Order: sequence, then C-alpha cells, then structure tokens
Amino acid sequence: MSVVPLLRPRPGNLREVAEKIEEATGLRVQILGGSLVMSPTPRGKHAGVIRRLRAQLDPALPDGLAVYEVSSVAMPDDPDDYATPDLIVLPDAWDDDDNWLADAADVGLAVEVISRSEKARGITQKNDWYAVAGVAVLLVIDPRHGTWALHTGPRDGAYQDMARGKYGEEIPLPVPFSLDLATDDLPLYGVGATPGRH
Repeated sequence: MSVVPLLRPRPGNLREVAEKIEEATGLRVQILGGSLVMSPTPRGKHAGVIRRLRAQLDPALPDGLAVYEVSSVAMPDDPDDYATPDLIVLPDAWDDDDNWLADAADVGLAVEVISRSEKARGITQKNDWYAVAGVAVLLVIDPRHGTWALHTGPRDGAYQDMARGKYGEEIPLPVPFSLDLATDDLPLYGVGATPGRH
C-alpha cells in the first residue's frame, strides 16, 4: 500500500506533489529549479544554530521587520519554484498574510544552515536559486566546517559580493540590519553524529 497517492511530478503540479510528500512523510520539501528537494526536519545542532541566530536577530531588527521560520519564498514568475530557508526576515505584515509563499522582493535576509549530509553541488544550486530569485542577502552557515558565507548584490542570476569567515568571526550584516552576528557559540557537527541527520 502506498502512503503517497501516485502523482507524477511534472511542470504545473510540482507544488501539489510537494504538499502530498510533506503530508505523508513529514519531510521538508522545496522546489528548486524545477526539482523536488527533500530534507528531514532539522535536529539537534542544526536547530541550535537556527535558535542562536534568531536570538540575536529578533531584538536587533528595525521596526517593521521580523524573523520567521518555516516560511517559504517564491521564485518570481514561476508557479512551481519555491525555497524554504531555515530563517527568513520579512516585513512583519507577514503575520497577517494568508499566502504561504512570500515575495522574493520582500525578503530582507534568508539564512540557510548546511545539513551534515548536504553535497557541494546542492549547496551551489540553492545559492544560485536565491540569486536568481533576487533575494537581497543570503547567509549560509556551515556547521560541518565552522564557516559562514554572506552573499549580497544579486544581479543577472548571481551574487556579486561575498564575504566569508569562520566561527569566532562576526558576520557584518548590511543595511538595514546594522548588526554584526556573533558566531563563537554556534554548534559544530560532531564526529559521533549519525550520518544523514541534521
């Protein structure tokens, strides 16, 4: 017996397929560049990175902006593509919005925390997706190696500027944030962690 009704992914029904997979399995599903991308719910240290970043962002945001989890952003002009960053900064009017997809132009910051099992190609594709969508600032945290990358200035499908650093070095968020995120207490994935888990 099949848990998920038989649906064949094709342009025009990818969102329906993604929703059915999420309902049946609890996996987080995104559609990046026309491909279904699934990942388990963040656990342990992955969630710890998200919590610690959010604790710094929440009190420091300018009026009218707020931090959200489990909110997705749409690819402009594509009815199927969307991504769900680990954290997203949006206008606080999102609190009262009935839509489940935020407009990429409204995203002040998207944060992606790399999973223990994530491959380099997948990371690059996801970064490119955000640039093509026009997300102004993308912060990628990598607890596998204790590093971070801040991407800004999306133009012509690529980020024009990138700052890199390692845990212990502050992340200088651009205007309107005017905030340096501390990284010295962010968790690192341990050697004894179960492979394939966040």
